[in-house]
Amino acid sequence: MFVVDRSTCTVVDSQNFDTWGDTSAAALLREYIEGQSDGTVLVGISCDEASRYLAAAEATLAGLGADVSDVRDRGAWAFVAVKGDPAKTVLDKELTQESALLRDPIVIATLTGALSDPSLQQIR
Repeated sequence: MFVVDRSTCTVVDSQNFDTWGDTSAAALLREYIEGQSDGTVLVGISCDEASRYLAAAEATLAGLGADVSDVRDRGAWAFVAVKGDPAKTVLDKELTQESALLRDPIVIATLTGALSDPSLQQIR
């Protein structure tokens, strides 16, 4: 999970949550997301088998607009979300290992708005 600064489009924080091997990871993921302020840009990417112990975070992810409750059996997902505005979420997912082996989930998102620092206007 990455937190992206809306003004500079830089990663300001990242955390890993092993929802395959750690029974407490989903609760930690849920707390991490819930601890972010509305308007925070979050990027989530699954790796290998993410669904094993994900149940405790599925409702929180769905609240972001990233419903991955149907991804099972080593499926994969990726999303970009704005906390508090699920309509802006971009989500792609492959539901099973078979489909994930054929195609990786891809998300493309554009952050728009006025930059707070005029010197950053040159960033592309």
